[in-house]
Amino acid sequence: MYNSRITGLGYYVPDNVVTNDDLSKLMDTNDEWIQERTGIKERHWIPKESDDTSAVMGAKAAKIAIERSGLTKNDIDFIVFATLSPDYYFPGCGVQVQDMLDMPTIGAIDIRNQCSGFIYAISTADQFIKTGMYKNILVIGAEHHSNGLDKTTRGRGVAVIFGDGAGACVLSRTEDNTKGILSSHLHSQGKYADKLIVESPSIKNWIPEIIASKGEDISYYPYMDGTFVFKNAIVRFSEVIMEGLNTNNLTPTDIDLFIPHQANLRISQYVQKKFGLSDNQVFNNIQKYGNTTAASIIIALTEAWEQGKVKENDTVVLAAFGSGFTWGSVIIKW
Repeated sequence: MYNSRITGLGYYVPDNVVTNDDLSKLMDTNDEWIQERTGIKERHWIPKESDDTSAVMGAKAAKIAIERSGLTKNDIDFIVFATLSPDYYFPGCGVQVQDMLDMPTIGAIDIRNQCSGFIYAISTADQFIKTGMYKNILVIGAEHHSNGLDKTTRGRGVAVIFGDGAGACVLSRTEDNTKGILSSHLHSQGKYADKLIVESPSIKNWIPEIIASKGEDISYYPYMDGTFVFKNAIVRFSEVIMEGLNTNNLTPTDIDLFIPHQANLRISQYVQKKFGLSDNQVFNNIQKYGNTTAASIIIALTEAWEQGKVKENDTVVLAAFGSGFTWGSVIIKW
């Protein structure tokens, strides 16, 4: 059986930086309140005059990843694109990237697993490579949150958290089973789907009905039961990390770098303390980017690699928890 290794990494974020002080001009909030609850200092939002979208940002990140892999666009066999904020209700962003990069008519799928999107996407790509079906797969996580947030005091509990951005990697076949993705572990619990949700628009509640409805309909803005999500996240993070470590006969002391989904700095710090990891063993960048959902882990992984924090033979653990609920982990020997 083949194995898969990350051979190229890239990310892209819009130039427009929105600080907590900037948000205080839009809603009743302040820098201290946001940092205390989330750890976020700033985020990048696509400005209205920009042509950036989830697909466009994903394509920009993908170009960097492909170039760094030493391959060309014609060497890519398949595209896996993770996002909760596609440019269109359909078709998905994966096919848009195929066109934007002028690639051959390769297959493309979209993964809709929100904050766990990249974990699900890279796990899916890994299985295609392990079975021998594909040799090089482009995996993208991208989000355009800012255009769908309630930027008033009513929506501050969610709006201050999210940022825009994209990350990408090239996953390539290797015959060395001691390197690359050792295992991935995926879970879901749909009974809590309504704890972190965008209820509309949907086929059940389509746009004309929303517009025509009387009264104030906020079902098309993200809703989150923050306390409930936090409590579940810290449990599931720990469980799925241990699942991955146990599968590979590893312990927390074997972790060289842990990259969690950048949902809330407090969650990351809780998990770090639980596993007894030092600051050098955990990489967080939510302070600069906010929660970029499916893009967060791959942006963080790319930054960590660029900063020399990911080295040959390192054991790297990726983990995420989010809407669905869905959660998962990936164990990598670099």
